[in-house]
Amino acid sequence: MARDRDEDYAGPLRRILIAVLAIGLALSFLLWRIDGPRVERLRSAFVDRFVPTFDWAMVPVTKALGMVEGFQSYARIYEQNQELRRELQQMKAWKEAAVQLEQQNAKLLSQNQVRLDPKLTSVSGVVLADSGSPFRQSVLLNVGSRDGIVDGWATMDGLGLVGRISGVGKTTSRVVLLTDTASRVPVTIQPAGQRALLAGDNSTLPPLDFLENPDLVRPGDRVVTSGDGGVFPAGLLVGQVVQGQDRRLRVLLAADYQRLDFLRVLRSHPAERIKDVGPLVPPPAIEPLPPAAAGGEDG
Repeated sequence: MARDRDEDYAGPLRRILIAVLAIGLALSFLLWRIDGPRVERLRSAFVDRFVPTFDWAMVPVTKALGMVEGFQSYARIYEQNQELRRELQQMKAWKEAAVQLEQQNAKLLSQNQVRLDPKLTSVSGVVLADSGSPFRQSVLLNVGSRDGIVDGWATMDGLGLVGRISGVGKTTSRVVLLTDTASRVPVTIQPAGQRALLAGDNSTLPPLDFLENPDLVRPGDRVVTSGDGGVFPAGLLVGQVVQGQDRRLRVLLAADYQRLDFLRVLRSHPAERIKDVGPLVPPPAIEPLPPAAAGGEDG
């Protein structure tokens, strides 16, 4: 029964409090909307009396507003950051394209500026694919027999010797690189003039074999083709001498094997063989036999 009596009092009391609150809010609204000197003084007095004491009550509201503004600012910064990331990614792509174009341009310009034997004409080709393996290092060019390519011709990039043609199709040809284990190139080391054989070993620093006098060779010496054997024309730049970790003399190749985009195939022609004796070196004279000796032989 006591519980029912409490519930009977709670309902009317709640309604009375809601009515008083509504009346107070309505009076406050009317008070702030009425224009007049007395009402204005009353409002000023109320603000001066109660508002400063409610600073502590405004702290949560102020903090909440600050958090909302901070979150909005963070959202704007995040969007800007994402936009900058997209722009940076585009810039990286443009930079990579510009670097590739710059390298291709430099290689083409260097090919035009390479000074070789004027009798050596060339055909430029694009590297289609690297068909190398751990046991064979070679690349494919987009020039072949229809372009007059012949087995054994030397290939260069803009700076140095790359390899030789080994296999020719109608529209493509295979280039065996100097680093291949099947590659053997006679070279001359300048300025000492020492002869050696550059032997590929599937490394980026092929060694020098059969060097005449190693004591006359120093790291940094220039290595060019010697022309011995008629495989390569003489005077083609190969690289420079370096000393490997195994203390062997090796060659740092001048060609950029990491970026073989264009290759220059040199139309080399075999050297003309001298068959007849020249006028400066006459053949040895054959002295005729005396008549008596000739007669004795006949008898």
